[in-house]
Amino acid sequence: MNSFVLAGGRSTRMGRDKALLKWHGRTLIEHALDKMRALNTHPRILGSRPDLGCFAPVIPDNFPGRGPLGGIEAALSLTDTDLNLFLPVDLPLLPMEFLRWMIARAAITNAVATIPSLGGRPHPLCAIYHRRLLPGIRAGLAQGDAKVMRIIDRAAAAENLPIDSFQVEYIAAAQRDAAAGSRSGGGWPRHLPVYMWFENLNTPGDIARTIGA
Repeated sequence: MNSFVLAGGRSTRMGRDKALLKWHGRTLIEHALDKMRALNTHPRILGSRPDLGCFAPVIPDNFPGRGPLGGIEAALSLTDTDLNLFLPVDLPLLPMEFLRWMIARAAITNAVATIPSLGGRPHPLCAIYHRRLLPGIRAGLAQGDAKVMRIIDRAAAAENLPIDSFQVEYIAAAQRDAAAGSRSGGGWPRHLPVYMWFENLNTPGDIARTIGA
C-alpha cells in the first residue's frame, strides 16, 4: 500500500509552517512519515512543497489551489497500488494502532473509500481511497468543485461503488474491551480520549494544549 501525507495547507491560523513545526522535539512531517513507515507503507508528501523533499518524495498538485482534494487526485493519478492511505500532517495524536486497524479493515471490504467518523463528523482526509475513484475526483476538480466528501460520494455513486464509513468511538470501545480481556493488553491507547485522536493542530493554543498528551 502507498501512503500520502497531506501537507499543502497555508497554516494561516498557526502563523507559521505547520509541517515544520516542532512537537515533542520533532517536526510534524516527521511524526506523520514515521507512522507511515512503521505501517510498512511507502509514504510521499502531497503539496507544492519542494522544501520538504529532504523528508520524502513530494508530489505537486495537478490542480493547484484546489485544497486537499487536489492532493488526493495527484496521489491517485500516480499510485501503483489499489488502496492508498492518506493522513493530514497536523494529526500527531492519531494512534498508529488505529491506522493499522483501518488498513486491515480496508483490505477485507469491497469499499472504494474507508472513511472514519467521530461524533457524526466524517474525516475524509484521514482515509483510505481506491484508485478507481480517480476519474470521478478528476471530473469534479475540472468542474471547479473541491469539496472532498461531496466529490468522493459522487465518484463512488457514479460507478455504484460502496463507501465504508464507520464510527471511531464505537470501534475504539470494542477494541479496548477486547484488549482488557487479553493477556497482552492490546495496542490501542487507553490514556488518550478518543475525541482527541483527530485534534488538528491549527493554532499555537492547540500546540500548548496537546503537548502533554
